[in-house]
Amino acid sequence: MTIANSRTLDSLDGRIILALDKDPEASALALSRTLGVARNTVHARLARLERSGALRSFSRRLDPAALGYELMAFLSLSISQTRTGSVENGLAAIPEVIEVHATTGDADLMAKVVARGTADLYRITNEILEIDGIERTSTAISILELMPPR
Repeated sequence: MTIANSRTLDSLDGRIILALDKDPEASALALSRTLGVARNTVHARLARLERSGALRSFSRRLDPAALGYELMAFLSLSISQTRTGSVENGLAAIPEVIEVHATTGDADLMAKVVARGTADLYRITNEILEIDGIERTSTAISILELMPPR
């Protein structure tokens, strides 16, 4: 994997990233002990990985079901190519839209949406369809998460 400034990740970077995946709250000292590497080395590597964008900012993963959003769906969105900005702004204004990707294939965008149930999903889908530039949607409901984000 190549990161900013054309520097590739080496085996120590990989070990640090894997250790952080297992324990996202691990300190540089804890990582140095786990990996058998000097604390200053781990600290410098973490700083470089953050500066380069290889490590994104820390955030806790929240289970939407714990907030009452028990349904997850993926909406394929076809948009007017001249209205991309208004579509992005409109989707960002809907709190139940938790992720959006530009895609290839039949749809232009793929939106990950959480809802309290099918009636709520219907409401959210209609709210999305009201956004200037959205031409059509197609919905797939997730029945089970087989592999969480990693």
